[in-house]
Amino acid sequence: MINKRFKISAVHSVICGISLIIAGGAVAKVDTDKVSSLGTNLTALGAEVKGNASGVIPDYTGGLSSPPSCHVEGAGFCNPYADDPILFTIDQSNVEQYKDNLSLGQIALIEKYDTYKMNVYKTRRTAVYPDHVLAATKGNADTAELAAEGNGLKNFDARGFPFPIPQSAVEVIWNHVVRYRGRSLRRYSGQAAPLANGKYSMVLVEDKIAFRAYLEEDTSANDDNVLFYFKQKMLAPSRLAGNVLLVHETINQVIEPRKAWLYNSGQRRVRRAPQVSYDGTGSASDGLRTADNYDMYNGAPDRYDWKLLGKKEVYIPYNSFKLDERGLPYDDIIQAGHVNSDLVRYELHRVWALEATVKAGSRHLYDKRVFYVDEDSWQAAVVDLYDGRGNLWRVQQAYEMQFYDEQIPWMAMEVVFDLQSGRYLVTGLENNESTAYEFGVKFTRSDYKPAALRREGIR
Repeated sequence: MINKRFKISAVHSVICGISLIIAGGAVAKVDTDKVSSLGTNLTALGAEVKGNASGVIPDYTGGLSSPPSCHVEGAGFCNPYADDPILFTIDQSNVEQYKDNLSLGQIALIEKYDTYKMNVYKTRRTAVYPDHVLAATKGNADTAELAAEGNGLKNFDARGFPFPIPQSAVEVIWNHVVRYRGRSLRRYSGQAAPLANGKYSMVLVEDKIAFRAYLEEDTSANDDNVLFYFKQKMLAPSRLAGNVLLVHETINQVIEPRKAWLYNSGQRRVRRAPQVSYDGTGSASDGLRTADNYDMYNGAPDRYDWKLLGKKEVYIPYNSFKLDERGLPYDDIIQAGHVNSDLVRYELHRVWALEATVKAGSRHLYDKRVFYVDEDSWQAAVVDLYDGRGNLWRVQQAYEMQFYDEQIPWMAMEVVFDLQSGRYLVTGLENNESTAYEFGVKFTRSDYKPAALRREGIR
């Protein structure tokens, strides 16, 4: 068991050098001068255009906005940086040297496994979003506000990020929660929870996601508080096949909690699923993640006090094209204790660091969470999770990758490592799925009604 107190060092920010705790109330709106800096010394999404003093983090020059020359239509994502050499490797022999640029969870993984290492490559700031996201974000900078003591949003265009110039930790986490992942999406992927010896069984799922802001107008719909609709169907193994989860993800989950239903194919019944929130056990996860671990963090932030720690330079998984290689056997990825370190690319990036601690009178399995959120994409890249005794318990990592054909920064996969059990959960595996991602699928609101679950659950 690991018991280390979180300490942040080398905090950098031209925007925010203060720490704020949001337990209630509102934060002053961003002043006009700062808003005007978007698209000049800040990117359209609020990241610092200039690189760092050492030059390791380069200036932002627009990201990987179109398919590279190696791309072949229908063949998955090619690796445009396959020729980049490993600059150095962080492992047990030298982790102390790099500790200021690592999370405590990353350090703990290196200390626990002599096979765990971090191959560090040249930093490439590839994140870029479509123009309509940038335009909506610029508008939000003038209008978006926190609602309900930070547990919702108002005056917010859901096609963009609400807070490109965040003034609090809860604003940063909202940027992650509502970030653009396409207008709609069908995804086939696998997840596995290897035993400590590396043996695993694959769970295959089909996800259907539709963001409300992009659905065709329906004046009869009363869903202004819905951010997106999510439906997940279990495809394998046979004991789970046909089970379906439906979620209406609300923006303000305090005044209108997330709506969730489960269809059990064995019982042929649809039931409400209030447990699909907060620290409810994640689907088919062997208890290795909570409901709000999915996508690194999701749901209402109301059970935590949020503290903004500022900017930090951290080695995070980035440009994970090698890990996403089409046809790569899952046995080559999944190993005992952790995914194959030889397939993972780490780069030094600036991140927003924030700390969430459970409020007095509230409860959660994770008493404290420390987030590192990529400034270029607003994707939570690393999260350290602590138990009720203050011990470091789990570590999450998002293996970020630019979906260059759709201008979507997302991830090849995500992993929750359990330091106490020696196990981990990996989700988003799609190397060997014939149709992994399909963006722009035509969905309607009726596709996401509870009555549609029985049809969806036919094996």
